Amino acid sequence: MSAGTAHARRRADPSRALLPLGGPRTDESVGAHVSVLLEEAVAAMNLQPDGVYVDATFGRGGHSRAILEKLGPQGRLIALDRDLAAVAVGNALDDARFRMVHAPFSELAEALRAAGVLEVDGVLFDLGVSSPQLDEAERGFSFRFDAPLDMRMDTSRGMTAAEWLNQAPVEEIAQVVRDYGEERFARQVARAIAQARTESPITSTRQLAVVVAGAVRTRERGQDPATRTFQAVRIFINRELEEIEQALPQAAALLKTGGRLVVISFHSLEDRMVKQYMRRESQGEQMPPEIPVLAADLRGGCLRLVGRAVKPSDSESRGNPRARSATMRVAERTGVPWSS
Repeated sequence: MSAGTAHARRRADPSRALLPLGGPRTDESVGAHVSVLLEEAVAAMNLQPDGVYVDATFGRGGHSRAILEKLGPQGRLIALDRDLAAVAVGNALDDARFRMVHAPFSELAEALRAAGVLEVDGVLFDLGVSSPQLDEAERGFSFRFDAPLDMRMDTSRGMTAAEWLNQAPVEEIAQVVRDYGEERFARQVARAIAQARTESPITSTRQLAVVVAGAVRTRERGQDPATRTFQAVRIFINRELEEIEQALPQAAALLKTGGRLVVISFHSLEDRMVKQYMRRESQGEQMPPEIPVLAADLRGGCLRLVGRAVKPSDSESRGNPRARSATMRVAERTGVPWSS
């Protein structure tokens, strides 16, 4: 088979597509959930046996279980997740030191107050979509399956991807696909979606993948033409970047002096937000030199950067292809009073 023929066949069959976010995955990895940077993240939290910690993205509990192994009888772990399937897994975890909360991490401070917790020794975020969400066809996250176009992390609330795509203005769709998917053919994709929905509502992952494939003229090597659009729609439907923007200051404010903030991200938009937030809080409030403001009047930063960004080892990336795009950043709470 020629390279051109193979390329055409892959374009015509979205079921052969790669998963959005986290890179390509082997058949052997499907259905298995492997926590990325597990040992590195747990070590970065600098766990104390009697400390109070938060796993803000429980998923299937890989990081939480590793944290609990390090805690003593007086230690405590509160986990959050907005995915009902993840919450069910957490509720089945039989450990008196552990509490599972059904909530998005943008409600971190409120969830901890409800649990009687006002300050913590560490907070961990493992951002993005989880392997089980991608691998369960009915969730509508992946174009490897023909399934209802849902994409909600919390299926108990909010608009589905199909509902939004079938009523959103063309300009709004184009902006989402461009800003969240970094898709250079965003306008063409939006127009194609608008045209397709006049003929029949777009209700399945297969329909959307086929429509996008017809609008994206070229693509990166090894990437399905629908990858960026699926990523963009998912991020928008779940307000993922807004969630991060709201959660990071809450986490910093909750940390005790010396407490650690550990964040694992999987694509550039997430990592850029985390990097900029940590850098800003490590430097404190900055003003242009020409503005006459006393240093004492500027707000100091509340965080200290800990080491450099951490990437998975070659062996982890080979064993878990999703890990290849991961980046972990760590910061420590200083004694500087925090204010928003």
